[in-house]
Amino acid sequence: MTRTTPPRPVDIEALFPALASYRRTATRLHPRHGTAKPEESSVAGPLLWPADEPWPVCTAVHPKGTGHALSDVRLRRRIQDEARGRDFTVEEQRLLDGMTRGNHAPELRDDAPLPMLAVAQLHTRDVPDLVGPEGHDLLQVFWCPFEVHGPDRTLDVVLRWRRSADVGAVLSPQPEPPVAGREECVPTACVVHPEQVVEHPYAGLLDEELQEEIDAWEEGLLDEEDESEDAYDSSTPANYATYEEYEAAMAAARAQEPEEIDYMSDLSIAPGWKVGGFASWHLTDPAPVDCAACGTPMPPLLTVAAVECDGASRSWLPVEDREAADDPRVIDPVGVYLGRGLMRVHTCPADPAHPHRLSFQ
Repeated sequence: MTRTTPPRPVDIEALFPALASYRRTATRLHPRHGTAKPEESSVAGPLLWPADEPWPVCTAVHPKGTGHALSDVRLRRRIQDEARGRDFTVEEQRLLDGMTRGNHAPELRDDAPLPMLAVAQLHTRDVPDLVGPEGHDLLQVFWCPFEVHGPDRTLDVVLRWRRSADVGAVLSPQPEPPVAGREECVPTACVVHPEQVVEHPYAGLLDEELQEEIDAWEEGLLDEEDESEDAYDSSTPANYATYEEYEAAMAAARAQEPEEIDYMSDLSIAPGWKVGGFASWHLTDPAPVDCAACGTPMPPLLTVAAVECDGASRSWLPVEDREAADDPRVIDPVGVYLGRGLMRVHTCPADPAHPHRLSFQ
């Protein structure tokens, strides 16, 4: 099934023509539970990985056997998914109670090479905003599931670009680490439903005059809402025979109220997993992310998000999922939570082979 982002509540470029010069496209991935084939784009699915090529490993020295067993993480999610809408069975509860953080792989030394987790596989044929080294049409993303790397004590992310046509026999089974530092570092296997959308920059990165114009427009919307509320005369309330009638009338009134519109939440940057587009700096001041090799500003290549959308960005929820807006398989399909909910992988547009960088929100 495809996923379709609803039209934006207003045409922001019609209101502010200067924004047209800033526009950029992004490809929303819309991951949903499912198992892809090795030749397909996916999140945490089997990769089109050559049988004769070594799998990426983490060689950093850190505890590698203590944490959450990968098998427990996946079993817990399956039990929770199957038990939606009912209590756990006695057997399910027994299994859940036995899943604890601990030294699940005592034989694994801190300096042993640890297979990295397969996080994503994306084809340029599916993801129009995916741009890599010339002639390469496939991106494969890995990370070590322990947040202990570098001065920021975070994940170690590895990117592999390749030509899919060069892959012959596919590696099977594919390696994976037995333990993860946190459950939220383990992605759930998902198929993807790529969809290209238009984005506009984070408000704080627009020129000052344009920022002021957008701020004034948003303030005007709030004034209109206040006037609408003032027009309601609560001194002469309608009479309702029952409380149920009152609740039904209030629900109908709420349904007719226009939803609040906000540039940052509704009109600029799409939430969720995506390729390309703009970076949001909603928790910190904007920070430059420049290439360490050549100094070129690095846009986001891949955004890894905790949720498909939240309460503030609900207008981005795909049309096909409107009836399942409270289903965790729609709102939180991947089960990953990094940083404070958002991790971005940035690559150099001048040369994608230059070292990538990470940013968090």
